[in-house]
Amino acid sequence: MVLDVAGLRVVGLPSKAEIVTEVDLTLGRGEVLGLVGESGSGKTTLGLALLAHAKRGTSIASGSVTVCGRDLLTLPAEEVRRARGRTVAYIPQSPASALNPALRIGTQLRECLNGSASREAHREEEGEERVQEVLREVALPDTPDFIRRYPHQLSGGQQQRIAIAMAFIGRPELIVLDEPTTGLDVTTQRHVLETVRRMCEGYGASGVYISHDMAVVAGIADRLAVMYSGRVVEAGTAEAVLAAPRHPYTARLLLAVPDLAAEREMTGIPGHAPSPLARPGGCAFAPRCELAEDRCRAEQPAPVEVTVGHTVRCVKPGSPPAPRPATPLRAGDGGGAPVLEVRGLSARYGRTEVLSGIELTVPAGECVALLGESGSGKTTLSRAIVGLHPEFDGEILLDGEALAHGSYRRTEEQRRRVQYVFQNPYEALNPRKTVRELVLGPVRVLRGRVADPDAVVRDALERASLRGDLAGRYPDQLSGGERQRVAIARALATGPDLLICDEITSSLDVSVQSSIVELLRELQRRDGLSLLFVTHDIALVRNLAQHVAVLEDGRIVESGPVERVFTTPDHPYTRSLIDDTPHFTPAFARLDSRD
Repeated sequence: MVLDVAGLRVVGLPSKAEIVTEVDLTLGRGEVLGLVGESGSGKTTLGLALLAHAKRGTSIASGSVTVCGRDLLTLPAEEVRRARGRTVAYIPQSPASALNPALRIGTQLRECLNGSASREAHREEEGEERVQEVLREVALPDTPDFIRRYPHQLSGGQQQRIAIAMAFIGRPELIVLDEPTTGLDVTTQRHVLETVRRMCEGYGASGVYISHDMAVVAGIADRLAVMYSGRVVEAGTAEAVLAAPRHPYTARLLLAVPDLAAEREMTGIPGHAPSPLARPGGCAFAPRCELAEDRCRAEQPAPVEVTVGHTVRCVKPGSPPAPRPATPLRAGDGGGAPVLEVRGLSARYGRTEVLSGIELTVPAGECVALLGESGSGKTTLSRAIVGLHPEFDGEILLDGEALAHGSYRRTEEQRRRVQYVFQNPYEALNPRKTVRELVLGPVRVLRGRVADPDAVVRDALERASLRGDLAGRYPDQLSGGERQRVAIARALATGPDLLICDEITSSLDVSVQSSIVELLRELQRRDGLSLLFVTHDIALVRNLAQHVAVLEDGRIVESGPVERVFTTPDHPYTRSLIDDTPHFTPAFARLDSRD
């Protein structure tokens, strides 16, 4: 047994509120455990505890973490330090922030090797050979030129592979991977996952793969542990849990994953997970569970083994809910005037051309998805349309009227009609302003003084499916999904005709992502809002858009109705994107399984 966790508890300081509670896990040699759950469920805190590390403001209160026969929590600090990198290693979520920007990658790899080595120092030439070897293993160049590069000179996928190389260079027994593919496009994600799988098999290492993306975990994990509110609520083999989840939370997480075939409706989970300081009595999921009854709120469920090796914390583990058939998204007949037209647009950064000959049309009341890998030019095109990137040639027309290149040269009416929702809800909202002030900001600039500002705020929040009492809160008092809805409400408050959404679900949990997609579809149906949805997620496109334009290296290589493009793609790049996307539909969520 490589990993044996028993009775692990992690608490916050000074409150002593339990962040991770009564966790028991085991992992055999060569196995990969998928640790899944929404943000705030305790996944990362548990992952760090497996390295005998507690984040600032937390403390490991009790329990044991035994790796290869040694309980890391009872070892002296110096022994724990030596174990990290040699016995257990960590791959962070964001390599851009984890890698030292002032050190060359070769230097950082050598530091990891020296830190994980035994007391007998490596000879310098042996260390250099090991650096080159591990770079080849993660499919990166081992040339002196590459080894001398700095992190900022690498792509996102290359940075993530360097993080993988740093973890494996000491030949550890256990690897903890903390959401290593979050935010990556499907092609880069596939390459990173293949690298992780190949390295684990080659080294015989075990892995704990932390993620909120069930589709990714399904493709790499042998076992699954589902966390909610600090507890493991369901655990078993990946095959058993995915085929027949017995906890309502697990089933809802799976139904929130977008269906690549667009046959099943994406369904979010209402509400959000409670904070450690405000967890309810009994089952923490009861306030969000449609099957909850009085005893769920009165008692904390004990683990129950429903089949051999498959345990559930639920007072009445049962069959998962039936999936709902998807509502067809039909494209218009093309007879109406488009709300937006892009004609012959070529954009540049300085002397470097990043977009060339772009032709794009957004029909009134419909959604067009802009699909492509990172660096393909999607964000540059969306920023050019909204006037934030004025360095372009060509024309952008709004209802047939040409728009100036820069937003500062456009009329207030033109700026009001085209609104932009930024990718990161944690950076898009001013932390010093309340929700009310954030929503009213663009209204006052673009619409002037309004008779009843509170009514404007209430209406915008209601349209974004937010409660009116959130108006007095600050961004740090909101969940990630609520922040993104506030950003959408702020854009809706001006009464736009076109909403540009730039990767707005890429950093969100699948349950929150699903609810955001439901909101956008409702805005289309109810208000006739036109959408330009920028993304690298094909499954989301299938569930939201009527039309798609595929962007590669600054050029649109294929466009048309979503159903046609994804059913019979013409361009090799489109086919490669489809092939790289995880094809995941759990057995219980297949509509034909209910016949």
